[in-house]
Amino acid sequence: MDSNLFSRRRAERFAQLLDEANGGRRHHVRSRADDQLTALVAVGRRLAVAPPAVEVDPEFRTGLRAMLLATAEREGIGAPAEPSSRRSADASRSRLLPAVTARRARARGAILVGVAAGAVALSGISAASENAVPGDALYGMKRSTERAQLALASSDVSRGQLFLDFARTRLAEAAALRGDEDGFSAVLDDMDADTRQGVRLLTTAAAQRSDPAALDAINSFLTGQRRAVGGLLDDAGRADRERTRRSLALLDAARKRSDALRAAIACGLPAPAGSDALGPAPANCPGER
Repeated sequence: MDSNLFSRRRAERFAQLLDEANGGRRHHVRSRADDQLTALVAVGRRLAVAPPAVEVDPEFRTGLRAMLLATAEREGIGAPAEPSSRRSADASRSRLLPAVTARRARARGAILVGVAAGAVALSGISAASENAVPGDALYGMKRSTERAQLALASSDVSRGQLFLDFARTRLAEAAALRGDEDGFSAVLDDMDADTRQGVRLLTTAAAQRSDPAALDAINSFLTGQRRAVGGLLDDAGRADRERTRRSLALLDAARKRSDALRAAIACGLPAPAGSDALGPAPANCPGER
């Protein structure tokens, strides 16, 4: 699909064609994109008459809804009425351009239809890319899906947990690339970066809230991840073993940071002022060395 399909002009023309297909008045204009847009309108009509029986994954539905709501808010679709003072000030201008205003509203709706259609179409590709590893054709789609998940996350805690999930995914990819020294090392680099991001977000949340709950997610991740990363040492070559040990050292540092922060919260220390790649660096509790 043309990446520029839902530019403003094309979106407005798409809205006109949708009007015509649904019995609205004909617009005596033509666009160079009409052939492509007419084909899409025809698909939409067929789907309306005989919608396919599909099951949508609940997580995908939730993410798509959040994305559409964000787009609707950004585009002003469904916004509440303005205060009466502003409404009266803009009344004359609104009366002058009723057709333009209505057309733009339909165009924005068409944009949302395009976003939804694109998301539904890509969801199948995303599912197919789940087991892709670096070098596979669908690996870029897999990483793009992860970035979309981060964009839809509602809080830093959610984003932190997602990064730790991605670190687990990178570990599975590394296991599939054993023997490929460059590929194996590159995936572990990405795994370590995801680990640092996740730990930093969660330790920061724990320090800001003086609540160790976010640290539980870190410790749960570290327990399983360290055991699995250690398994990469079995029958590994020298270079792979050295690279794997660096990842193990990072996991040990993350555990040390999580435990130190938990102790600082327990003894009532204020949120640390200093921070590094793993998040806040707490001081020792009174009496500790």
